[in-house]
Amino acid sequence: MLGVLDAVGPRLRALRRRRDITLADLAAETGISESTLSRLESGRRRATLELLLPLARRYDVPLDDLVGAPRTGDPRIHLKPVHRFGMVFVPLSRRPGGIHAFKMIIPARPEPLEPTPQTHEGHEWVYVLGGRLRLVLGDRDLVLPPGEAAEFDTSLPHWLGSADGGAVELLILFGPHGMRAHVRADPTGPDADPDAGPDPDRT
Repeated sequence: MLGVLDAVGPRLRALRRRRDITLADLAAETGISESTLSRLESGRRRATLELLLPLARRYDVPLDDLVGAPRTGDPRIHLKPVHRFGMVFVPLSRRPGGIHAFKMIIPARPEPLEPTPQTHEGHEWVYVLGGRLRLVLGDRDLVLPPGEAAEFDTSLPHWLGSADGGAVELLILFGPHGMRAHVRADPTGPDADPDAGPDPDRT
């Protein structure tokens, strides 16, 4: 995932300037400090999911647009999609070990499939980019619309599918057992940016 996020800063800065938004306005609308935003855009702050989610909502763009994820079917992209269980997985990271990132596409079907829960070692984080995801997790049966996320231990019986038969697009992070994506509800909390200070790049 780290390789995917390396170019996020310049992309965020260009997007903000095209929208003619100041850092002060963006900070007020997202709850992320100006210093953190400036450090994120200049590459001095690592992009994390808890920072990117409110920015994707503010700019009204899919999360994979912010991270530069390849789009399925683009002949210029050399990452090879994998077809499994009737779904398409597009790898977004090449780093061995640690957390792996995928874009997952569940094709549209005339009728939604019946759940067939599976278990395996690991931890998974999903973010719905488009469509309505049905997530069966143990004895819970959830429907997640675009913009919703879920995080769970994959040793719990789970199944992902379309809630209504329509196509669904997801961003998925998968890591070894015990490794979790760190998601914080409040990006301005006490540990959001402990070394933040005056920033000459602030505009």
